[in-house]
Order: sequence, then C-alpha cells, then structure tokens
Amino acid sequence: MPVTYDLEGQKRVYATWAKFYDKVYLRLLARAQREAVTAACACGPDILEIGVGTGLTLAYFTPDRRVLGADLSLDMLKVANRKVASQGLKHVKGLMVMDACRLGFGDERFDAVTAQFVITLVPNPEQALDEMDRVLKPGGEIIISSRLVDDSALTAPLWTALAPIAKAIGWSTDFKVRRLTDWAARTGRYDTVHVGKGYFKVVRLRKRPAKA
Repeated sequence: MPVTYDLEGQKRVYATWAKFYDKVYLRLLARAQREAVTAACACGPDILEIGVGTGLTLAYFTPDRRVLGADLSLDMLKVANRKVASQGLKHVKGLMVMDACRLGFGDERFDAVTAQFVITLVPNPEQALDEMDRVLKPGGEIIISSRLVDDSALTAPLWTALAPIAKAIGWSTDFKVRRLTDWAARTGRYDTVHVGKGYFKVVRLRKRPAKA
C-alpha cells in the first residue's frame, strides 16, 4: 500500500505544541537528549540534528562542533532561533525547515546525524533513515533517541493499543527497537553499537568506514 503523508496535519500539531513544548518536555527528555548529543559530539565536528524542534538540545553541544538543525515546523524553529540568539549558541550554524524524508544536503556531509524524538512520527521512518545514511560520512553514527518499545516487552500489546490515541497528540507508543536494528542490518553498512534501556532509549547505528 502507498504511504500516506499528512505533513500539513503534523505541522498543525507542532504549531500547537510549540507554545508549551519546553515546559512539558525540558526535564522529561533531558537524559536521553544529553546522551545522544554526547555520542554525536564524539563522532566529529559536523553534526545534523533532524527534528530539532524548539532547540531543547542545542545548548548541550560542545562549542567546537558545527551544528545544523532541521525541522518540519516553522513555529518550532522560531522558538529555537530565539534560543540561539539569547543564549549565544555560536556553534549552531543554521536552522531550517526541512522534511526528514527529503533532506536538502549533499552526500556524506556530516560526521553524525541525530534524530531526537522524531523517528517514530515521520511518515516513512525507513526513508528518513535512508536519507540520514546518504548524508552521513563513513565511520559516522546515526543516533536515535525516542520512546521505543523492546520487542520482547510484556507491555508491548498495551502500547500498540494506545498508539491511535498517542498519534492524535503528536506522540508514539508502539515503535519497536527492531525496526531500527533491522534497517541497519539490511543495509549491510551499519553496526548497532548501542541500544539503551529505560522508557526513553538511545540507539546508535555506526556506518562502517570506507574500504581502502
């Protein structure tokens, strides 16, 4: 069946969230976000954050990195831009409206690509991962943080049942870790180097270095 893209619907949801997103999620998401940023900074200087939203993570990057942020929601990015200006985040080199499934960057541009709390909501996660792969340098990492369900969790059926309700408010409850690790295995180019624990998880997929 063809994939149905409701990007305008997502934009409307995010426009509403932009007004109070930080108050709800600043502390709730901080642990996983900091872990993902630390891993990204260890990969090299040029980093892309997909789904940068209101810029909750931007202050976590070290000043010697060069960070670009992309998000579907202009309303979210307006909040992020105010943070960059007010906090003097000079390592943030640009924030732009962009669809995660159609990134406007050249091939092998970044040392790390992070996608924080967005992979479960894009219309086609595998296409988004393909795009991350395209813009990532060999030896770099795709770093995902999100609400991810362990494949063997006893509560997995409950989260699946709640999925339609969660989707209505721009959230996801039933996205399986296996969907990421299976994609990595299918490419033949990635190793799964880390799968975190807890309610919010960080998954790191490392692109194998180019052969000499």
